[in-house]
Amino acid sequence: MALLTSRNAAAGGKLLRCAAAAAIPTIRQLSSSASTITVETSVPFTGHRIDPPSRSVETTSEELMSFFRDMALMRRMEIAADSLYKAKLIRGFCHLYDGQEAVAVGMEAAITKKDCIITAYRDHCIFLGRGGTLLESFAELMGRKDGCSRGKGGSMHFYKKEGGFYGGHGIVGAQVPLGCGIALAQKYRNDENVTFALYGDGAANQGQLFEALNMSALMDLPAILVCENNHYGMGTAEWRAAKSPSYYKRGDYVPGLKVDGMDALAVKQACSFAKQYALKNGPIILEMDTYRYHGHSMSDPGSTYRTREEITGIRQERDPIERVRKLLLAHDIANEKELKDIEKEVRKEVDDAIAKAKESPMPDPSELFTNIYVKGFGSESFGADRKEVRATLP
Repeated sequence: MALLTSRNAAAGGKLLRCAAAAAIPTIRQLSSSASTITVETSVPFTGHRIDPPSRSVETTSEELMSFFRDMALMRRMEIAADSLYKAKLIRGFCHLYDGQEAVAVGMEAAITKKDCIITAYRDHCIFLGRGGTLLESFAELMGRKDGCSRGKGGSMHFYKKEGGFYGGHGIVGAQVPLGCGIALAQKYRNDENVTFALYGDGAANQGQLFEALNMSALMDLPAILVCENNHYGMGTAEWRAAKSPSYYKRGDYVPGLKVDGMDALAVKQACSFAKQYALKNGPIILEMDTYRYHGHSMSDPGSTYRTREEITGIRQERDPIERVRKLLLAHDIANEKELKDIEKEVRKEVDDAIAKAKESPMPDPSELFTNIYVKGFGSESFGADRKEVRATLP
């Protein structure tokens, strides 16, 4: 036990040392003009079987403001979800994304809604980035009719097909072969779009991931596998679960890129680079070095397998929202009061959406029989005794 404790402390120290290295400077200015600002990412990209992209990223004041607002909204939504869960208004499983917001906003900045995303169960903020609303989010979390999955999916199964979001999935790693299947459809249609299949470090050892990657490489599919490495699969540190925790190298024959997943501009640069590569050459792996502030799920306090000092250290040195805040202030794009006003607006938006979601009715019992069979077959659904027809499906 003493060995595990010392190794856990060493792992936490490594995370903090990486944080300190990335923090000075957080994002360094290179040049600017009236319309664009060119900055350098917090740390260099590391490539496997590929030359990494430039650290110099072009952005605008409008984009940086949108990054700040979007991440503040996501953060507030997740904090509110924590409270709703503790109040028993959200039931079942609930996996929160606070700390990882830079992956969601940076990815969206590099792609279009015609590109597709599929992810695991930590899906609330990805849904929001795909154009989902707060009302749809909170209503789904509380199992209400106005939810994005009509109240039947809950926290783990957000979905927005028209936004190119093919859902959150509860079976560990199962979304990766589905994502590669979406990429196969994209190649078949020759529509010049890509699919991002997101998974965590805890799913990185799944056999189905390697099978799907092998098929994708054989067929040169426009699939981008994104490992959101928050360093703890449930309560297990990466060094205890993976002999090789360099997840961007795990594809072997497939190129990979390690990215600072707490830097929205680095994520944007990496995703833009990966999209261009995948359209021409086939699959690529992105490892996003990120961190979750909450535990694995709401049933996990998140402090038994890592120290509170480790969490505090990451918050102070690498927080994605604070990085953008510093950049906005450094370039005189906004002042402290304006940014605080945005955070107040976001809080009100979240509170208003929760109030509306609470007014949303529960799904009609007939919804138990929908989304089961293909439409047009006139199927009948019975109760357990087979005597009473419960529903005739269209």
